[in-house]
Amino acid sequence: MSGFSRTAACNNHLVALISPTDQEHLRRSFAEMTRPVRLLFSIAVLLSIATIAASGMPGPQGPQGTLTAQGTRTEEVPRIVALGDSLTSGRGIGRDHSYPAVLQERLDEAGLRFEVVNAGRSGATSADGVRRLSGALEGNVRVLVVALGANDGLRGTPVERLKSNLSHIVSQARARGISVLVCGMEALPIYGLDYSMQFHRAYRELAEQFEVPLVPFMLAGVIGREEMMQRDRIHPTAAGARMIADNIWPYLKPLAEAIAPARIAAPE
Repeated sequence: MSGFSRTAACNNHLVALISPTDQEHLRRSFAEMTRPVRLLFSIAVLLSIATIAASGMPGPQGPQGTLTAQGTRTEEVPRIVALGDSLTSGRGIGRDHSYPAVLQERLDEAGLRFEVVNAGRSGATSADGVRRLSGALEGNVRVLVVALGANDGLRGTPVERLKSNLSHIVSQARARGISVLVCGMEALPIYGLDYSMQFHRAYRELAEQFEVPLVPFMLAGVIGREEMMQRDRIHPTAAGARMIADNIWPYLKPLAEAIAPARIAAPE
């Protein structure tokens, strides 16, 4: 196969990774990202955001309680922890509008008694997730939502290192009897199409290895849509966060239903 044919085949495969309803949005987004001036600007912005400290986004606290998705403290009730980066923390929109907060609404509406803990931190990579895991799993954690990898993809972290870090997170949670939901992420082809495809496969292979559910692409329906993205073209708006919750909920709900200690009356 010629170099041109191989590149075209790789490109077609990459597009096929995403739901057909999102392909046009992704094509437009990738086209803009690959314009020379915009590409250099976008990479600079993305890498800068990836190194921002997490001063405004604290993770789970000590024995006195945890920060819920809305930032309030709660007693020891069954917890669902969302371990992630700024896509999880609600950067630019606040915790009250982040996808963990929306998932809390969905659980309440379904009468499922859980507290969602927003353990998102700006700039977090899979390696940061490993370092923060012990604190994130304190208390009565029953489900761990692993939503890491976006910053790894922006930095060009070797895929094997990404897989190793995510494997550690999943295995440690499973060892504690915690159910795990993995959220898939895609890498823009700024490091080449081969890297993007390996990055994509890493999440599927992880889910298959540990036999845990996988959200194929947590940003499906968000990327490339103006109303879903903030002006930085990186972080979701409140509407985008709700779309992320829509992507996660069909996979989270069965886990919650299987282990819910008791159903509570849904608010009228």
